[in-house]
Amino acid sequence: MRAGPNSPGAAAERRTRIHVVSDVHGNTEALARAGQGADALVCLGDLVLFLDYADHSRGIFPQLFGVENADRIVALRTERRFEEARDFGRELWAGMDRNSAIVAAVRKQYAEMFAALPTPTYATYGNVDIPGLWPEYAGPGTTVLDGERVEIGGRVFGFVGGGLRTPMRTPYEISDEEYAAKIEAVGEVDVLCTHIPPDVPELTYDTVARRFERGSGALLAAIRRTRPRYSLFGHVHQPLVRRMRIGATECVNVGHFASTGTPWALEW
Repeated sequence: MRAGPNSPGAAAERRTRIHVVSDVHGNTEALARAGQGADALVCLGDLVLFLDYADHSRGIFPQLFGVENADRIVALRTERRFEEARDFGRELWAGMDRNSAIVAAVRKQYAEMFAALPTPTYATYGNVDIPGLWPEYAGPGTTVLDGERVEIGGRVFGFVGGGLRTPMRTPYEISDEEYAAKIEAVGEVDVLCTHIPPDVPELTYDTVARRFERGSGALLAAIRRTRPRYSLFGHVHQPLVRRMRIGATECVNVGHFASTGTPWALEW
């Protein structure tokens, strides 16, 4: 983090700088450096790496079932053959305690990643996260928010975590109504931080996976209605457009952290 108020050169550091990351997906090494030079880190979720679509040898799935099976399930999902992918998954999990195996692997990842978070960190959940485990690992320097607001450097940040329901059935998917209620609870803010993007085709289309991910219509409506300075989100790893304006709001996809290891910086 940055120098304190009595440190040499502090007078020249009166501006506030926030680093923002999303879709960490197991990149603990880069996460440990993500707060360097910033007053705070904002993390928009998806800490867990279940399966790396770029490197099928990484993640919980290949650790349990091997790379060859990871290759197959990625191919099925990419071709949108979700029923076949689920059937294949059921075959692999037959005879195993799926929940126990996943939770044990997630706990190991969370222990490493939460230990790497700088102080202060403000975080919300991604769709592949397991919210019930976060209180066990989030230290006093990490503030977890979902449907809540916080002031950072004189600006109000609102946080809404999780994703909407999809055929992928990831751990933290909720109904459109639940998601809209959290957006409503946040209200008017300067910076609206979510895991998923607003429901705009250019922001929801993944150019590598060749599919549209689910964006939120309630989020889009809130952006148009409340006009925050920024809407920050991740979820779509290779979007058609990383940045665009919706009225007065700058919408920025910061969901490239796992591959680049570079946070997005906001300064004022």
